[in-house]
Amino acid sequence: MSVALGAGVALGQVPFGLHIVALAALCGVLALLVRQARARDGFAVALFAGAGHFALALNWIVQPFFVDPWVYGWMAPFALALLAFGLALFWAGASALAVRLARPGGLRLLALVAALALADLARGYLLTGFPWALFGHLALDTSAEQLAALIGGYGLGALVLALCALPVLAPKAGTAASVAVLAGVLLWGQQHARLAPSEAGEAPVVRLVQPAIAQSLKWNPEEARANFDLLMALTESPLEAAPALALWPETAVPYLMTEGEGAALALGGLKIPVASGYQRVEGDGRQAWNSFALFGPGGSIGPSYDKVHLVPFGEYIPFGDLAYRLFGLRAFAAQQGAGYTAGRKAELMDFGPALNGLLGRARVLICYEAIFPEEVWTEERPAWILQITNDAWFGTLTGPYQHFAQARLRAIEQGLPLVRVANTGISAVVDARGQVVADVSGAPALMGMGARGVLDVALPGALPAPLYARSGDLPLVVLLLAALGFAAIGRGARERT
Repeated sequence: MSVALGAGVALGQVPFGLHIVALAALCGVLALLVRQARARDGFAVALFAGAGHFALALNWIVQPFFVDPWVYGWMAPFALALLAFGLALFWAGASALAVRLARPGGLRLLALVAALALADLARGYLLTGFPWALFGHLALDTSAEQLAALIGGYGLGALVLALCALPVLAPKAGTAASVAVLAGVLLWGQQHARLAPSEAGEAPVVRLVQPAIAQSLKWNPEEARANFDLLMALTESPLEAAPALALWPETAVPYLMTEGEGAALALGGLKIPVASGYQRVEGDGRQAWNSFALFGPGGSIGPSYDKVHLVPFGEYIPFGDLAYRLFGLRAFAAQQGAGYTAGRKAELMDFGPALNGLLGRARVLICYEAIFPEEVWTEERPAWILQITNDAWFGTLTGPYQHFAQARLRAIEQGLPLVRVANTGISAVVDARGQVVADVSGAPALMGMGARGVLDVALPGALPAPLYARSGDLPLVVLLLAALGFAAIGRGARERT
């Protein structure tokens, strides 16, 4: 029962979109938890519900193991089970705490809502964090996602839990109240989505290049020249506008780059300036970075950014040098040494000086960094967000769609336009409300999975910083901790009487 209900909750995640089924299933999970007599029983129920949820929602995690199936394929089922039960521990620990704090009834439900919402927050930070398939993500692809401008993705999760707790507390009145609140949120979201961004004046046009190179071919030395030539040809394909900049995906350049030579010199000779993901190395090549840079005339390498928030085991392995020497273990995505080195600081990348003042300062996010709300924040507010990624690792069924939806959520939270450039999809430009805009031809500025081509799109403007961009998650944390404290005090008062 618990596993089935947890899987039902996952059906509300992108791209399944069965939101009503997911909300009903989450009501069922809370109904089971609210009547558990002991903390360990609550732990067990939530553990299996969480495992069902994460196994279905994160089924794409098996895909990287099948890029080289003869070597890694056997690991896939173990990886899925370990990830599903590992993440389910957050649900289980939160539920055990709530059961221990409060007796069955309204206070128990309050404690469950607060504890589970805090568990999602903790999941975004502990052990480098993995805030994927959150409760708040059940609102994605509905107008309710617009509320993230006020309360963020974690706040959306607390709201979803609260709406599902009301019918458990009072089936008739609670259901009516939940439906009324949900309808209000959806209507408000529709209105908010119509807000016009600030005037951008003569908006510069950017060209998004999506080469659709299969992961199995991406690092094949025999395919390197063909892959590079494909990217070059797409970049200089017939123009529908006059792009200020061409953007290539994460690690698009298949060569090591030396300023003024080779591939850097070839990029500098194109008619359009190119900014691309590439591997940056120093010294003997043992130290490498997952980087992004603007390539200029004469093969110069201009403003750049090194990825700060790396993927555990995907881009680095804890104690990686030792594991590489002793066992030959290396991170999946790294092509140099045992893994990548983290960048030192998240800073804005200034395109202005190299592009005659066009485009300005952007917050560059490389792949996985876009799932973290806090990664967007810098001392100075950027003019736009740029995400480069290679989602070819994650198949074509669920992972890339979830990743794109989370990137859109960052645009809503910050009130900033987002440009997303992917190797195999999804590449798109969305405005400061998270809505896909039109390209210069008037068609939707989006290339789906497996599509090959370019998009020429005028960069949308920004909105004034919304509430969430100014306050972050601290108000939510204080509110949830207060709710837990109230539940605990309420139990103590009852026991004394």
